[in-house]
Amino acid sequence: MRVFHEQVRLSDRDVSPGWTVERVGKVRRSYLGTAAGFVEAPEGLDDPDAEIAAQVEFFTARGHEFEWKTYAYDEPADLPDRLTAAGFVAEEPESLILGEIDRILELPVSLPSKVRIRDVESREDFDRIGELSVAVWGESHRSFVDHLYDERQAAPELVDVALVEEALPDTAGPALTAAWVRYHPGTDFASLWGGSTRPEWRRQGLYRALLRHRAMKARDRGYRYVRVDASEDSRPILQRLGLVKVTSTTPYVFTP
Repeated sequence: MRVFHEQVRLSDRDVSPGWTVERVGKVRRSYLGTAAGFVEAPEGLDDPDAEIAAQVEFFTARGHEFEWKTYAYDEPADLPDRLTAAGFVAEEPESLILGEIDRILELPVSLPSKVRIRDVESREDFDRIGELSVAVWGESHRSFVDHLYDERQAAPELVDVALVEEALPDTAGPALTAAWVRYHPGTDFASLWGGSTRPEWRRQGLYRALLRHRAMKARDRGYRYVRVDASEDSRPILQRLGLVKVTSTTPYVFTP
């Protein structure tokens, strides 16, 4: 966790390509066009209530909601209470999972017959991922896939996207699960995202196979560790693979 904190959080190495990054005192904020913004404070805060209020004012003037990403070890310890008092709404906490890429690559994986993993970059494939996201999470997630496509177009060297699909003979079957890996140059970490799977295809090894696929691509680029912000669905799988929960992270969202 110390290496992750120093290499990634303190160095702002997990901001998506093309996003504006600003440091206001000890606050780090990032945003892109009309997209929602993100804020965190890995060094702690000197005047928490005033610094929170300043970010609320900034994003309210832009007319955009934003997420303050908190980690359980952030200071001050009562930051979640202060955010709630300022009008933020807590979303579901996730586990920060870290581990060695080689641990993932040691384990055998298998896919059901007539199913394949494929790296994607075309607009049509991203539209299929959008249909998957809507099926699992609802219509609001379609726009997120649009941002992911724009990110891949802007910096293809920093993100790879893959999906699992039915290998039909004459046409592309529906995306069954999809996930991506972001590379963070100057660090030892690659981060793994996504992995939502259609309900009828869960518990058939698709997530594990896609996890190994992305880990192999990161290893080939020279990365040593992976980072995952894991839901309660994926946390047990990752821990069984030998990765470690080091802390929890909770997003607090402010909507003007």
